[in-house]
Amino acid sequence: MLNFQSLSIVLFKFGNLLLVCCVLLIFIGVFIGVKIYLKNKIQKTTDNLLDEIQRNNLEAMEVQKKNVSELDTMKEMEIYRKEYIGNISHELKTPLFLIQGYLETLIDGGIENLNIRDKYLERIGKSVERLLDIVKDLDMINQYESGKITLQLSRFDLNLLIKEIFDLLEMEAQKTEAVLSLQTGNSQLFVLADKQKISQVIINLVSNAIHYANREKPKILVKTNPLKNKILVQVEDNGMGIKPDILPRIFERFYRVESSRNRKDGGSGLGLAIVKHILEAHNETISVESVYLEGTKFSFLLDRA
Repeated sequence: MLNFQSLSIVLFKFGNLLLVCCVLLIFIGVFIGVKIYLKNKIQKTTDNLLDEIQRNNLEAMEVQKKNVSELDTMKEMEIYRKEYIGNISHELKTPLFLIQGYLETLIDGGIENLNIRDKYLERIGKSVERLLDIVKDLDMINQYESGKITLQLSRFDLNLLIKEIFDLLEMEAQKTEAVLSLQTGNSQLFVLADKQKISQVIINLVSNAIHYANREKPKILVKTNPLKNKILVQVEDNGMGIKPDILPRIFERFYRVESSRNRKDGGSGLGLAIVKHILEAHNETISVESVYLEGTKFSFLLDRA
């Protein structure tokens, strides 16, 4: 009986110890589980926080980049504005000063001399025409650059138009003894384009070639060739050509190939810029090839009618 009682006590104590061990193991398991859960939670929160910080940094960098870009754009616009105003002022000053000088001479008594009066009045008239050309070109380039260009498409014979332009520029060509010629594969080549504006393109290109034909026996050749649904137009000259370093700039407003050229002999400096905008309005581009001291070639395409 005593032995059974002792055994019962031992088993009771062992059971209590086992219960305590189980409770302890459960506590340890719960502790480890909570620790792992908290660790994962903290890691996830940390990762999210890092992602948020990185995202904020990227957004801040984008904002900073945008601000820098806008600042650069504003600086470029300010430089452009100053250059534009400076160029316009320079272009207008020359004919205005000439008119002022001629008028002062006439007022001071030159009007009494018929030879001086007639000569100076003729020069005043030319200076006024130059002023009007500059203002007209400025108005035109502003319309083109603001996208306010309307095309009046029609079907016309391109070769016939080129011949008419040659007749128009005949007297101008005679001043430099320039020879104008047309080379074509067909007697007639019909295109679908704005006739008045394409006429202006060809006049500007041929007139430029005449003005810069600073060598003996200048030749200006206009070529027209059919290419499936397009017509290739090329205007070539055997002038002094354009240096490679300034070739990309020739379509800029007011840019002149010869900086030393007396401005009263040239146009407004907007001719090639206008040509570029007219062809872009036709969804076409103009390309230029030039070999310094040998000549220059302008090329563009038009839709074949």
